[in-house]
Amino acid sequence: MRFKHLKGFTAGAGIGSLGGMIGLGGAEFRLPLLVAYFRIPTLQAIILNKACSLIVVAVAIFSRQASISWTQIWPQNHIVLNLLIGSLVGAWWAAGKAIKLSPATLNRVVFVLLAGLGCVMLAEASFPFENGGGANWFANSYWLTMAGVLAGLVIGMVAALLGVAGGELLIPTIVLLYGVDIKLAGSLSLLVSLPTMLAGFLRYRSSGDFSVLRDERHLFFSLTAGSILGAILGGLILGWIDERLLMFGLATLLLLSAWKTFHHARNTQTC
Repeated sequence: MRFKHLKGFTAGAGIGSLGGMIGLGGAEFRLPLLVAYFRIPTLQAIILNKACSLIVVAVAIFSRQASISWTQIWPQNHIVLNLLIGSLVGAWWAAGKAIKLSPATLNRVVFVLLAGLGCVMLAEASFPFENGGGANWFANSYWLTMAGVLAGLVIGMVAALLGVAGGELLIPTIVLLYGVDIKLAGSLSLLVSLPTMLAGFLRYRSSGDFSVLRDERHLFFSLTAGSILGAILGGLILGWIDERLLMFGLATLLLLSAWKTFHHARNTQTC
């Protein structure tokens, strides 16, 4: 049992370090690990991953205050609220649907979403952006608001179904849609992610699989502790490795792990 906890801490630290170097929490990599390596059923793994992500994101919000202060964030609160209108609804709806899906269907949905995130990461590695354009994508405030709600809706659904913070989608959305600097966009994305994940997390409480937090509490604590430590270390060594190369490698790893996890889950069910 202790060896399992050590493996959880080590895995969390490794994933957190890699994610921290590119500004992500690593939840998209934790999910395949929980299913394929720790043999946790997909829905339970999503719930466990989401609980871990909630703590990691909460820590990240306060740890970023050294570089992005609240005085910089507050004037952009309308962006957070705009995205939250859609993301809260999306997270609540998607979590409710996930509870009712058969394991086979849920595995396929998760596979498609993880593969989609991998493709997004590949695109970001191939066509990087550093700063926003300084202007909103839509000059008309009505269309900008509608676009923000729609984007939030999709991101909220993805976050609920994978147990992730959704930074891979939120940061590009905030940069491109609202013309915000990428560093500030990172902090704004966390403020959207936290309540969005909390909404999905509360929705999952009606599922019997929520008991995984009690049954696997020791793994949860060790994985969360490792993830937090890894994210901090990853941020400290930021710049030591070419970010585009690292992003490309992690995207490839995510695609491979998503494929292997999907087939592992399918084979387990058919045995």
